[in-house]
Amino acid sequence: MKKEIQIGIGDSVSTAKGFIDAWKRAERGGKVKEEHRLDFENLESLLKTLTPARWVLLKKLRANGTMSIRALASKLERNYKNVYTDVKKLELIGLISRTQDEKVEVPWDIVEARLRLAAMTC
Repeated sequence: MKKEIQIGIGDSVSTAKGFIDAWKRAERGGKVKEEHRLDFENLESLLKTLTPARWVLLKKLRANGTMSIRALASKLERNYKNVYTDVKKLELIGLISRTQDEKVEVPWDIVEARLRLAAMTC
């Protein structure tokens, strides 16, 4: 089974509501699908965290498999310090994990980002 994470925009109220709904379904004996989500408070914070360079890093790491940060920096043709900083940030939010030998990997088969445009009134 493929591991999937969904990335989007969501406030704490909607996140809590989704959790409570799943909890109630489980209490009633209903099926609860395991879901992995990474929600940002707003679009600005999402774009600040998931920069184009970090998306490239994620794709390169996923395509090439587990490796050291130094090897990843070499593959990306980027400065080690900058790649290290990006890896730490992506690790902090759960998009990258470490193996027992301290190499880095993308534990997800699918990383899906969904952005919904809010209805605008003029």
